[in-house]
Amino acid sequence: MENFPVINLDNLNGEERKATLDQIEDACQNWGFFELVNHGIPLELLDTVERLTKEHYRKCMENRFKEAVASKALEVEVKDMDWESTFFLRHLPTSNISEIPDLCQEYRDAMKEFAKKLEELAEELLDLLCENLGLEKGYLKNAFYGSKGPNFGTKVANYPACPKPELVKGLRAHTDAGGIILLLQDDKVSGLQLLKDGQWVDVPPMRHSIVVNLGDQIEVITNGRYKSVEHRVVARTDGTRMSVASFYNPANDAVIYPAPALLEKEAQETEQVYPKFVFEDYMKLYATLKFQPKEPRFQAIKAVNSF
Repeated sequence: MENFPVINLDNLNGEERKATLDQIEDACQNWGFFELVNHGIPLELLDTVERLTKEHYRKCMENRFKEAVASKALEVEVKDMDWESTFFLRHLPTSNISEIPDLCQEYRDAMKEFAKKLEELAEELLDLLCENLGLEKGYLKNAFYGSKGPNFGTKVANYPACPKPELVKGLRAHTDAGGIILLLQDDKVSGLQLLKDGQWVDVPPMRHSIVVNLGDQIEVITNGRYKSVEHRVVARTDGTRMSVASFYNPANDAVIYPAPALLEKEAQETEQVYPKFVFEDYMKLYATLKFQPKEPRFQAIKAVNSF
């Protein structure tokens, strides 16, 4: 199998711009995932976020997790639980970082700064996708905007060492419901896998990289040219894996539908195969169907939408 796509954003600034855009296009069409290096986020900030995330887990989350799973003997396969310890931060449209208990001030400040950098990177990437798709600059950001701007938040997760990884997943297989996802993952303990051509492929840990994947809304807006891809986290026996995943999603009231310009361009080859819906309605559906195939979700939202 070909190598996992790693894209150097520095190359956008010179003669290699076209080749780099082609790499992104190939990754969006054929992988749904890619890994970014030289992405513009200060490496010291990434180190700080990693250090504070791991410290916070050890101080505040590890014992809670052990107590929570103590009752799970893992004698048989567990299909309704994930072997993970998580908390969630909201950045946009309003931040809740000041309300999360147990975070030291240094961690709050670092996550605020990190979120701002990730927001800028997400919007830069959306414009690169627009460029590849032949859409006007800002189209995807505007499609997500709704009345109050995008939803943007971070899931901070740790996947502790598991005594019987064959009986439970760190995170069960799913596609992401939203827009574009940016991940700072552990550079030593692996576990994230994506489904490609019927095989589970490791997303390689790489120091200071940002892993990007596309959510269901990008698939809808591009009318299937780009795909959201099923992925999972396998439980490991050898150490705790850190994951800081940030989700740049449409506003609750954003109306999502295939871009008309893409339908016009491809009218000879394709018809509109994706529904039109309000993002909040899709999320209500996703909440009950997250770990099931996405295609029935698209069919179900057709049945409930108001268009």
